[in-house]
Amino acid sequence: MKEHHKTSGKPFHFRFLTGFLTAAYCVCLASPAGYALWDGKFRAGAETPERAAAGAAECVMEAESRRILYERQGDVPLPMASTTKILTAVTVLENASLEEEFPVPEQAAGVEGSSVYLEKGAVYSVKDLLYGLMLRSGNDCAEALALHVSGSIGEFAQKMNETAEKAGALHSFFKNPHGLPCEGHYTTARDLTLITCYAMHNIVFREIVGTRYYASRGWENKNKMLRRYKGATGVKTGYTKEAGRCLVTSAERGGMTLVCTVLNCPAMYERTERLLDDAFGAYERVCVLDGETPLAVGNEIGRTGESLFYPMYPEEREHLRIETAPRQVFGREKNDEIIGEVKIYLLNRLIFSRNLYKL
Repeated sequence: MKEHHKTSGKPFHFRFLTGFLTAAYCVCLASPAGYALWDGKFRAGAETPERAAAGAAECVMEAESRRILYERQGDVPLPMASTTKILTAVTVLENASLEEEFPVPEQAAGVEGSSVYLEKGAVYSVKDLLYGLMLRSGNDCAEALALHVSGSIGEFAQKMNETAEKAGALHSFFKNPHGLPCEGHYTTARDLTLITCYAMHNIVFREIVGTRYYASRGWENKNKMLRRYKGATGVKTGYTKEAGRCLVTSAERGGMTLVCTVLNCPAMYERTERLLDDAFGAYERVCVLDGETPLAVGNEIGRTGESLFYPMYPEEREHLRIETAPRQVFGREKNDEIIGEVKIYLLNRLIFSRNLYKL
């Protein structure tokens, strides 16, 4: 049974926000991501059990909005061991068909570290190797897939970096598909969380990392979070001596999906559970604008046609602001259905901007 220190029913990590929204506003202005920091920064720097159990770097993010709910040392470059394979898997999914079959190349047989013991020349499908990659953390699967997709590890690493950039991870560099120690191969807790949010939007990726047992090959998922944490939906563990214990976890409760990353964290499961519990306890997924809500733009009425949701702390709701403006038309550009735009701000920070369509 995990113990939580509480004040007025709020998790200990988050309670500083109550009554301190002015301070939070200052944080938003100073921070490029506009996120809340609840790791003890607003407490006199005292060493606490929570801080003592922390990893070298940590990040909790809401998957849909990419809002950072918690971060500590989130932009520090670190090795990430086999959590690298999150990016490997989504890169393969974007560049190969699941049903493609190919013989295992000699280079992929006998790769050091965790393995499914592929043999040279044995024929596997991309699908099978992706399950071996993500459930059993097969380094041999990683190399086999990389060589199949790109012909060389270097070429595949280039594709990985391109995928990472698409995900918004701009402070990482990948040199191999498995995460074995390599100089210049690194990420940050924030970047790895962004990559995972991006990957979790791929339905096949979600299905693979959420699978406890792959019957066709008899492979059980090594990720204990799927069995021990309520609402866990993936994603990947990792360990090397250089990187320490690393864990990226996704979990869903009440329609809200969170992704939590801890790097070099000896108690990675317990720490992740604590961070997710506190985040789910403090934030809720709020509909800030229904897609059918009529909004006035000059003499016309429009709607977004898309409901907009955002993870919010209860006291933040009164700091939402919605503004509409007529559409600016340039040159020959014309769309009679679009009459303007709506912008939604939280603590004076833009969180949504959408077209308004004529009702």
